[in-house]
Order: sequence, then C-alpha cells, then structure tokens
Amino acid sequence: MALPSARAGQGDVLDRVVVTIGETAITQSDVEQEYLFERFLDGQWPAPPPDTAALEQARDRLTYQRLLQIEGETTRAGLADPEGSAAERLQELRTRYGQGDRFESALRELGIDEHQLLDRLAEQAQILRIIDQRLRPAAPPTPAEIENYYRQVFLPSYAQRSKDPAPALSEVEGQIREILVQKSIDELLTKWLHNLEASHRVKFHSF
Repeated sequence: MALPSARAGQGDVLDRVVVTIGETAITQSDVEQEYLFERFLDGQWPAPPPDTAALEQARDRLTYQRLLQIEGETTRAGLADPEGSAAERLQELRTRYGQGDRFESALRELGIDEHQLLDRLAEQAQILRIIDQRLRPAAPPTPAEIENYYRQVFLPSYAQRSKDPAPALSEVEGQIREILVQKSIDELLTKWLHNLEASHRVKFHSF
C-alpha cells in the first residue's frame, strides 16, 4: 500500500503506508523521521542507519503516540503548561549536545527548527500527562505490596550496594510506592493501547 510523495515525479518511488488508524495513514517516511527524532533525543547523532527491527519499533511507538493524542483530544486531558515542560527539555538537550554548533547542526540535518522541536517536545509532555491522568488512579500499590517489595527487592539490593544498615521501611516507603506505581502504569498502558488498537481499527503493514 503506497501513497505518492509530495515531491514525487514520474518514476519516483511512492511512500509506503505502514500503518492505518481508521482512515488515517502513517507512511514509511513518517516512521523514518520518527526514528531519527528518537535518536536525536537520545543524543545518538549522527543516527545509525536503522534496520527493519528498529523501524518496526519506531512505527509502533509512533502509532501509540497518535492513538494517545486522539484519546487526549477526546477526553480533554492535558498538561497545564506543556510549553514550560518543553522549554526545560530543550535546555536539557542543549546541555547534552555540549558546546559548539553540534545541537544546531543536528537540528538542520533532522530538517526541523527550534520552534518545531518545542512543539514536538510539548506533544510528548502532553502524552505523558494523558497517561498519568488516566492510569495513575488505578495504580496505587497495597501496603502488603510495598512491604513485599521492601523485603524481597529493596533490602537485598541495598545489601549489595552498602555495608551500612538499611533504612527503615518508613524512610523509603514513598520511593517504593512510586516504583510500584510506575510498574503498574506500564502494565495498564500495555492493556489500554491494545484496546485502543482495536477500537480505532489499527492495521500494521510491512515495510
């Protein structure tokens, strides 16, 4: 399944559709751009050439982002100040890329400017907020789960790192609770995304 590229002329290769979400298409060039953007955010620039597995992973992540954006529009969930969060992330990226023009050069090679980068970072912040708003209320661990994690995971790990006496459960309870909340959110998110795939008629196509 393929669509004509905006720059396609006679004899040019068409842009292949690799995902459909209802009547909306995600093309191979969309996925390739997403792969490059992810490598840029990770500081892996120039980006290594992707293999099929890397493109499939980028395709899946891009699809899930689109589904969550649709869900956010439907539920009006969102972040109060996405621009502020995006500006903080932008500064972190600048720091990661260090001195000189490496950051600006990477943006040029990626084909976006700083304003477009801020928009993308704000979109990511919104998606994380949508996930948190939807799933965190169902994710709190029980006191028994917190105590089990403390005894079975925290204490053995702490003993490997330090010879000092381990902190009491009351001192690290908040930290353990958040670890378990995030673990539960990850599990709930997987189930939610599978449900969204079905309800939005998602179909994956080969590269």
